[in-house]
Amino acid sequence: MKKGGCVYIITNQYNNVLYTGVTAELRARVWEHKTKFYSKSFTAKYNCNKVVWYETLPTIEEAIDREKQIKGGSRKDKEALIKNINPTWKDLWDDIQDL
Repeated sequence: MKKGGCVYIITNQYNNVLYTGVTAELRARVWEHKTKFYSKSFTAKYNCNKVVWYETLPTIEEAIDREKQIKGGSRKDKEALIKNINPTWKDLWDDIQDL
């Protein structure tokens, strides 16, 4: 059986930087962003540590395809995704603890 995947959007405290990523382990990956585990990464440099949107998919391949689709869209498209499930742009860290 293939492992599923997640696509996510993470931002900084001002919501002015958006980073779209893909992973098979959402909690672990977001924790890496929050703790700046990779200190020279884009998300560490721009203090992106607030997960504001995510989507789970049945396979990692589908998640990668979805990530490419989202990255190919405009910022307006990404904001619409976020506002659809998270209109206040709250940090969804607590929500993903149950995944």
